[in-house]
Amino acid sequence: MNEVFLIGKIITCVNFGFMINSKHLSKVTFNLKTVDEQIIQICAYDKIADYVYSNLKQGDNVFIYGRLCSNRVNLIKIKSL
Repeated sequence: MNEVFLIGKIITCVNFGFMINSKHLSKVTFNLKTVDEQIIQICAYDKIADYVYSNLKQGDNVFIYGRLCSNRVNLIKIKSL
């Protein structure tokens, strides 16, 4: 499996959008700067996307559990630190 555990700070605005003609209803994307200065694109769908958009913002420190998918991480769980 390609599981990823990350700790870092959200460094961009959380971009929210609705998806038409897709199996997902909503999507968020943002960039995360990890403790070791790596910048990683994070993507989340549906209920997790709604949670991220409602509760997190640029500058928040978070713990992320997700799956590596090409050049980004698809979010499974997120916790604010």
